[in-house]
Amino acid sequence: MRGTLIGFLVGIHAAIPALSAPTLFKPVDCVIGNTCFIQNYVDRDPTSGQTDIGCGALSYDGHKGTDFALPTLRSMEIGVDVLAAAGGVVTGTRIGMRDQIATPKNFKEIEGRECGNGVVIDHGDGWVTQYCHLKNGSVNVAKGQRLKAGDLIGQIGLSGKTQFPHLHMSLRQNDIVVDPFQPNPNANCGDTQAALWADPIPYVPGGLIDVAFAPAMPDFAAIKAGTASQTEMPNNAKALVLFAYGYGSRPGDQISFTIKGPNGDLMDYSVSLEERQAQYFRAAGKRIPNAGWKSGQYSGVATLTRGDVVLSQKIANLTIR
Repeated sequence: MRGTLIGFLVGIHAAIPALSAPTLFKPVDCVIGNTCFIQNYVDRDPTSGQTDIGCGALSYDGHKGTDFALPTLRSMEIGVDVLAAAGGVVTGTRIGMRDQIATPKNFKEIEGRECGNGVVIDHGDGWVTQYCHLKNGSVNVAKGQRLKAGDLIGQIGLSGKTQFPHLHMSLRQNDIVVDPFQPNPNANCGDTQAALWADPIPYVPGGLIDVAFAPAMPDFAAIKAGTASQTEMPNNAKALVLFAYGYGSRPGDQISFTIKGPNGDLMDYSVSLEERQAQYFRAAGKRIPNAGWKSGQYSGVATLTRGDVVLSQKIANLTIR
C-alpha cells in the first residue's frame, strides 16, 4: 500500500460547484465509441432509482463516477493507458490487487478495497479525481508526485469490485460527488452545456460493442474475453453465426442482422430486446448447406435501433477458404 485511497462513502447531490472547477481531459487513451465506451454515468436520482445525465438508465443506484469500459479482456491485456484528467498532486495510491472478476468467492479479499488498484489526485480548491480498477502492476505514480493533465498514471484493469475491465473515474469537491457531464445536480437531464470536459464527450444511451462471426453459437464469456470472433473459417464449418455484443439495452430495442456471401444476400433476421441489460449479446446464423460454404468473402452487418433511431451499426468481415 502506498498512501491511502479516499473511500466511496461520500454525498452525491452537491450544491452548484464553484467556478474553480477544473477543466477535465479524457482520462483514457482510447476512442470512445470505437475502442472503448462509457458503460455507466453518475446516478443523478436521489431516490432508490437511477437516472443518468441523458435521462436514461446507464447507471445504477448510488453510482458515483463515470465508467470507461473496454470491449474485451484481450483489450485489457494489450493495455490501455489511464491519464490524469487534470493537473494536481497525487495524494494516495493502492497497488498489488489482482485482476479478477468479483465473485462471492473473492468478496472477502476485495471487501474494503472495492476501488481496487487506484490513484487519487488533488487539483486544489477541494477538487479531487479518483481512478479505480487499474491493472495490477500498472500504477506508476507515487504519493506527493505532481502531475500535468494527460500524464500517464496506469492502465485500465479488472481489480477491485468489478465485472468487466474499466476505469471508474469519480470527481468530487469537498467530498461531494460532481457529475463531469453536468456539475449542477438540479439541471434537467439531457442538459450537458456546462460539462467540464475540455473536448466534448457526447452522451451515448447504449450501443454495440462488437459484431463478429463465429462457427457456432458463442459463449458469452468467450465474447467478453475477445476469443469468440473469427475472421477466417473453413468451408466445412458447421454453421455461420453473426453475433452482436451490446450494452445499455432497453425493452423494445431491435437488432437486425444481415449476412452477404459471394452470391449476394444470405440471411436477414431481426430480434427484439425485452429487458434492460448492462451488457448482452444476440446472434443469428445458418447451418452449413449440403454442398458446404462457397469459398470467398462474407460480410455481416448488425444494426441496433431504438424506435426510429439507429443507435449503432457495426460490420464484420469473414473469409471462407
